[in-house]
Amino acid sequence: MTTYDTHAHLDHLENLDQALSAADQAGVKAIVAVSMNLESCRRCLEIKRHTTQPHIYLGMGMHPSDANPADVDAIKDLAREHRADLAVIGEIGLDFWYKWVRKDQVKKQEQRTVYRALLELAAELELPPVIHSRGVWRECFETAREVGLSRAEFHWYSGPIDVLKDILDAGYYISTSPSVAYSPQSREVIEYAPLDRILIETDSPVYYRNRDTGEEFQAEPKDVFRTLTAVSELKELDPQEAVRQFNQNAEDFFGIAVEDL
Repeated sequence: MTTYDTHAHLDHLENLDQALSAADQAGVKAIVAVSMNLESCRRCLEIKRHTTQPHIYLGMGMHPSDANPADVDAIKDLAREHRADLAVIGEIGLDFWYKWVRKDQVKKQEQRTVYRALLELAAELELPPVIHSRGVWRECFETAREVGLSRAEFHWYSGPIDVLKDILDAGYYISTSPSVAYSPQSREVIEYAPLDRILIETDSPVYYRNRDTGEEFQAEPKDVFRTLTAVSELKELDPQEAVRQFNQNAEDFFGIAVEDL
């Protein structure tokens, strides 16, 4: 069984070569490497250039936690220069989850400025954005629609079902992570979403902890099979049937053809 990890921060993995080898041996044949900031864009580009297995699909963007309007033009220039290497613009979005951010109007405006600018870059380059929307789900969706994007992915979506309905009605995709094995919010979303709009990921190297079982681990791309298993069980599907659909979803959204890798 082979599949892909549609969202990983490869430049943040401590033992990258080991993690890539483990992913390849586990059957992860493609990884979408997303970026956090300008330097992260450059590092991920180098990782793509020097990695043959698994195949690396590249995203350039600026995470809301790293929002810096001063670097936006440099990211735009880098993305335009390397358009042929890109599969997505990401990770981009808004995150007002923490109280200190919600109270800081300057930080919030910086996030909004960066998010809209990079959505416009996605439209210019005809690439789908990978959107981080924690706690700002409705605004993230409405801004993407205002920019006129026909394709978008809401990464690790765990927001309200009414916003999810609008996301799906717009033709957008969502992704889920290993948290779907235990998180009530993630499980509610995946129970509602149709199988043909779900992408699976790890968000490596995020640290996961199941408070019910005590299981905890720091994710690597190989752990996308945890996501696959959890979604298969939740949807009451045979894993082979589920993985065929997830691979088709990836091919449709990213242009990933796993069987050719």
